[in-house]
Amino acid sequence: MNRMKTVLMTAAMLVCVFACTVVAGKTVYAAPNDTIQTGISADGMDLSGMTQEQAQGAVQSYVNELGQAQVQLQAQDGQSVSISLSELGISWKNPELVSEAVSLGKKGNIVARYKAEKDLQNKGKNYPVVLDFDKEAIRQAVTERCSKFNVEAIDAHLTRVDGSFQIEDGQTGYVVDENASVAAIYDYLTGSWVKGENGNVALVMAVDEPKGKTEELAKVKDVLGTFTTSYSTSGASRSKNVANGCSLINGTTLYPGDTFSTYNTVKPFSTENGYEMAGSYLNGKVVDSIGGGICQVSTTLYNAVLRAELEVTERHNHSMIVTYVDPSADAAIAESSGKDFVFVNNTDYPIYIDGHTADKKITFTIYGVETRAKNRTVAYESEVIEKKVPEADQIIADASQPIGVISVSSAHIGYKARLWKIVKENGVEVSREQVNSSNYKMSPRTATVGIASPDPNATSQMQAAIATSSIDTVKATISNIKAQQAAAAALTPEQLQAIAEAQAQAAQAQQDAAAGN
Repeated sequence: MNRMKTVLMTAAMLVCVFACTVVAGKTVYAAPNDTIQTGISADGMDLSGMTQEQAQGAVQSYVNELGQAQVQLQAQDGQSVSISLSELGISWKNPELVSEAVSLGKKGNIVARYKAEKDLQNKGKNYPVVLDFDKEAIRQAVTERCSKFNVEAIDAHLTRVDGSFQIEDGQTGYVVDENASVAAIYDYLTGSWVKGENGNVALVMAVDEPKGKTEELAKVKDVLGTFTTSYSTSGASRSKNVANGCSLINGTTLYPGDTFSTYNTVKPFSTENGYEMAGSYLNGKVVDSIGGGICQVSTTLYNAVLRAELEVTERHNHSMIVTYVDPSADAAIAESSGKDFVFVNNTDYPIYIDGHTADKKITFTIYGVETRAKNRTVAYESEVIEKKVPEADQIIADASQPIGVISVSSAHIGYKARLWKIVKENGVEVSREQVNSSNYKMSPRTATVGIASPDPNATSQMQAAIATSSIDTVKATISNIKAQQAAAAALTPEQLQAIAEAQAQAAQAQQDAAAGN
């Protein structure tokens, strides 16, 4: 019986202690089950008395505020860029601390709760806020904000002055190593960064070594291939475009394995880049466009590349036949249709592309180190497989233009062709290989003809001429109408009146005859 009384008294005392504990003359009451007890904090921020929702909001605001801190990403030569931690995807990695804080001191038996409460009173409980950062956001920041620090290497290269080669030394470059820089930034932010302070991180810069040595460039002196085309019939604008495109390619040095894109070298087609409006092919028609004539540049280079026996990886024929090379020996480039002429230096030595224009001729010569046998020659032969000649002219009446206005486009014969590479040794053919095949559209001679006139008789004559589908007939009719108009202009008003009356009488007579009168 005495033992039972002792147990009951002990339990009552513990309940009393838990409910109302006197410490240093002060009474401390247990917190409600949905709020955080006194003495609990997160990264030093007091969470006492907060509900779980309130505490989560407080810690998130704290993390958002940390996101305003800046980190300097430093490159070479004192260059840097400042980026906020919010841009680097700062986040809160351990949100479970709030639920732990709410339940602290409220779990276990009475003794455990009492002990937890005494610990809070004596030394409190501070939860660390563990931060994390988005590596993809860091990578995006490095890519977009730090690429300006890249200084690409300038390869050693050749120039040709007065027929002689000169060697220009290369320059070392520096490029941001994205993978290593992302890792360095992440490690700093999750390791040594002091919360709330601005920081500094050195970007990892990779050395971009230039290609080329004097010894290998000095070997470049042999002509591997050369080709010339004429643009003697071209006007001033097209001639300028050919010369401009040639100058943009001239002086190129390519190392073994390097790829050359003609389009990327001569673009953009703009007046700022030296081009003018001139005729070019578009959808089987000849139209004026900025850079018209540039395909003669790529075609001439193509033929020089073939003779140097470099590796061609992309080539397209024109939509219609061109006159400055044989069928299937052309190489078109076009921004609108994505056409390019691309080749690779597949030799074991550097090559140099020399391009120049003179007397309305364009020439490309490719220099390198000749390794082909002296008794071996290469030639190219064009073979026409099919030829299709337009049967009739195409005439378009334009009611917005007066009679006398006529715009004529030449006819183009349609072809199917292929190009053969013929190799001879000691003058004897040892191989014949098809290089490419090409299809060229047929296009009839086309004319756009004005038919507008205050004289319905003249308009009627033009429409009748157009119906013949003969541009020559249309031209003759225009000449007749002009002669009639000139003759009419020389007549007096009385003579014109008499002619008009005679025409009216003749018209009336025709109507009477048609009616059977």
